[in-house]
Amino acid sequence: MINRQRIPGLFSKLNYYIALIPLTIFLYGCPFSSSYKMDATPGVYAEDILLGNWATMITTKNGKQLPVKMILGKKSDNEYSIAFTGYISDLAMYRVIENDTIKCTGFVSNARDRQFLNISLNEQTYIAELIYKENRLSLLPLAEKFTAKYIKSDEDLRIAVEFHIRTRVAPVYDEQFCLRDMVRVK
Repeated sequence: MINRQRIPGLFSKLNYYIALIPLTIFLYGCPFSSSYKMDATPGVYAEDILLGNWATMITTKNGKQLPVKMILGKKSDNEYSIAFTGYISDLAMYRVIENDTIKCTGFVSNARDRQFLNISLNEQTYIAELIYKENRLSLLPLAEKFTAKYIKSDEDLRIAVEFHIRTRVAPVYDEQFCLRDMVRVK
């Protein structure tokens, strides 16, 4: 015989788990962000070769090809000023767009012979691999799921990134936010 008192409790738990599924999927679709950086202070000089306007085409959710432009400037000897413009309306829900542009700052950290850009925006840091090769620039943000470790310091973040690079054939990037093979534009 079924205990009728347990049935409402069963349905409330079931509803709870059903509500968690879309939330989990949404969270796995975000780039990694943290209040910590890979280095406490910028230590790598801003490279002049990276400065300027860069553009690429991205594919929207509807399959359309639309342009995105990244403008890299020098904020200080070790920091960049960064602006993203173009098709960025998918980011409107994150409330980071200001006058059709996302403005932020960043600095480079080296980890296991790779360069990572610590992008600071609204008191959060996004970590993206920075690849400059054959006059093309790629910015590949790490996905939220790149680590299951709870990050409690700058050093923890560095260790997690280095461990991820060392143990993966290919790092886990958030493909929706990757800017691949950008070319210099005027």
